Amino acid sequence: MAAAAAAAAMAEQEGARNGARNRGGVQRVEGKLRASVEKGDYYEAHQMYRTLFFRYMSQSKHAEARELMYSGALLFFSHGQQNSAADLSMLVLESLEKAEVDVADELLENLAKVFSLMDPNSPERVAFVSRALKWSSGGSGKLGHPRLHQLLALTLWKEQNYCESRYHFLHSTDGEGCANMLVEYSTARGFRSEVDMFVAQAVLQFLCLKNKNSALVVFTTYTQKHPSIEDGPPFVQPLLNFIWFLLLAVDGGKLAVFTVLCEQYQPSLRRDPMYNEYLDRIGQLFFGVPPKQTSSYGGLLGKPCGLVPNRQDHSLPVTCISFKLTSLLPPPLPK
Repeated sequence: MAAAAAAAAMAEQEGARNGARNRGGVQRVEGKLRASVEKGDYYEAHQMYRTLFFRYMSQSKHAEARELMYSGALLFFSHGQQNSAADLSMLVLESLEKAEVDVADELLENLAKVFSLMDPNSPERVAFVSRALKWSSGGSGKLGHPRLHQLLALTLWKEQNYCESRYHFLHSTDGEGCANMLVEYSTARGFRSEVDMFVAQAVLQFLCLKNKNSALVVFTTYTQKHPSIEDGPPFVQPLLNFIWFLLLAVDGGKLAVFTVLCEQYQPSLRRDPMYNEYLDRIGQLFFGVPPKQTSSYGGLLGKPCGLVPNRQDHSLPVTCISFKLTSLLPPPLPK
């Protein structure tokens, strides 16, 4: 037992020494590469980074390869070398994919940092974010890690790319951040008559993604902070009252309440044909409504800003019951 413990201790010490030597080696190489970049030898430095990457990867030194490419990408970004920086950023992802590294906050933050430095209009950025989200999902087939979506959303918000930011917020768990972005989006780009529609669509889509908590947070925060919305509930805007009652109904899970709610607020729901698509899905998820044969909600949620189709069918997703739960649902306020 003592001999085995001693051998294990020696092996651990040897591993630590090797790790220290490896880090020291990487630092020395980084120093030389940095000097080349500082002198303006961008092409030579870029090729050397690539050579070292494949050398490290062939030796299964995935962490060293990743760290070197990440620091190199930041260095090239700082010198305005977008193409070289984007190339090394893709190699960071390649190292993560081949090493089968577990998703961790630090790695997600590094990927988001690189994303934030890329030219917003470059095709490399689109390829990078698609691949980063796929890796962050861990092969689960989901649309990416919620934390990475949140970090991407924050960057896009700073760039005033509200449409793309909104998409990523929807796939995060940051309802408060989403609401604050939507307040800015609405006041900067929307009409006063649309203040209720900005948050209504977000709430309905969060519910379609079975994220009740974020749906509630985005609604509460948005209605409290938007300068054009008076204190509520109840609200002056009928659509906001509908969303408020819907969130209460989702917690109760009673189909009768859901159907009467849809019936009472049809004039407001007709303002956007997609509302009934979302409500159809919400009825399935929370109220036991059988699914339709076809539905386009999934495709729409998979796009940064879904375009409203030119549909003539504005029918309700479920047959509304012909009675009113007046004790629970007051009539909509007039427009």
